[in-house]
This record gives sequence, C-alpha cells and structure tokens, in this order.
Amino acid sequence: MKKVSVADARNFVATVELPPAPHISRAREAAEPLQLVKDKTQALIVGSDVMSFVQGVTTERRQDLVNASLLAQLVATKEVPDPTNLQAWYDTYFQVLTNLGFAIQDRQFAEYREQSADFEAQKAIISIATTLLGAAPTALALVKTTLEALKTDGPWLTLFTRESQSAKTAKFQVTLADPGQGDQFLVSLMAFALTAETNLTQLLIFKVRSNGATLRHVSGKVTINPEVLASVREDVSRRLEKYAKAYVEALPQL
Repeated sequence: MKKVSVADARNFVATVELPPAPHISRAREAAEPLQLVKDKTQALIVGSDVMSFVQGVTTERRQDLVNASLLAQLVATKEVPDPTNLQAWYDTYFQVLTNLGFAIQDRQFAEYREQSADFEAQKAIISIATTLLGAAPTALALVKTTLEALKTDGPWLTLFTRESQSAKTAKFQVTLADPGQGDQFLVSLMAFALTAETNLTQLLIFKVRSNGATLRHVSGKVTINPEVLASVREDVSRRLEKYAKAYVEALPQL
C-alpha cells in the first residue's frame, strides 16, 4: 500500500470534488456547534456512520475522525450516486480514508451468515463487533449502548436513516475510537452493505427470513498516521464548513 505523504494528503483535500452543500434551516444554522469533549464518552451520527469515543480520546482526534468519515462519505456519494452500487461506493470511501492517512489492511467484504431462520440487523452487527472487540469488553459495551440509543426517536435517527438506507439496500459504518496506552490512537472500523428482497424498515430493527437479506462486512483495526491526519485538519474543516450541521448529530448522553 502506497504511503501517503503530508503533501499528498493536502493536495487531495484541496482538489477532491464534493456534492452541492445541502440547504440548512435558519434554526439549524443558528444552533450551537457540536461540543466534543475529551473527558466524556460520546456517540455521534456522522451521516451513515455510528461513531463512538471512549473517554480519553482527545478533542482534536474526535474531530479528525468525524471530519474524515464525513469527507469520505461525501466524496463517495459524489462519485457513485447510484445507491445500489454499494461496492463502488465503498471503494471510493476507503480510498478517501487512505488519502487522509488511514491504513486499512483488508477491504475485502465477507458475507455474514446467520445460523437461525431469522435475520436481525442489530444482532448481526453485534455479532461482528463481538468478534472484533471481544478482548475489549468496555469498547464492546459502548457499541451496544450506542446502537440502543440510536433506535430512540430524534434527529439522529432521521439523519442515519436518510444517509444509510435506500429502498432495498443500506450502507453504514460503525467506528470506535479508544485512547489506548500512551499516545496511541486506536480505531476499530466496521463497514456494512445490506441488500434485501423487500424494502427496508428502520435499519436497526430490520428483521426478515434469513434467505431474504444478505449482509456483507469489512471489520478491523485501523492504523492512522497522526501526522498526516493532523496536517489536513484545518483544510478538511474548511471544506466541510457548509456540510457539518446537516450531517452530524450527537446522540443522547450515554
């Protein structure tokens, strides 16, 4: 995998094309900006990404992850507007993250196989998260709590549904950031692509016969070059200035 330099990353951020900025109501425009706090466990919806931060992750790194995820989603949607072309969308999504200093070792999607007669979306997500985070019970518990909070009605659910679902397909991500030891930056990423024979209901309560839906996923620990990511922090923030309030919602306090 090609190593991305600071110059490469800054050039990418400056030149990549984004979709038109969405209309934002006056009330939304006047709302207080999102507060990211190092000393709190927090969960957010960033477009189609369910993002959780363990207490101790710095404010700067929280903002870096929010911005990287949003930029990747916007670029992918610009380049692949067909919501059913999930593989092409994710190819672009992962490439954007790579250009920002993320090292994702395996981008190959595996099919999730349900052993019972029924397929339940949240059960499948937790099963995959357990495999990835089983050695970190605190992190796994945070993912479960975040998913439960997302099911409650609010602007976060409206946003997630809008960005993740389209008739019979869905694409969504689950990201967890942990401070690790010393100055380590530990990020776990799960990406999901769901296709169903019938129109999707609310994603996290979606339930169907096992032969009526196919869930594919990529999951793993992500290595990030903090120097590269920090170098584009201000550039990315400027490019996302007109988008953030339309695509980012804080979940209720966990």
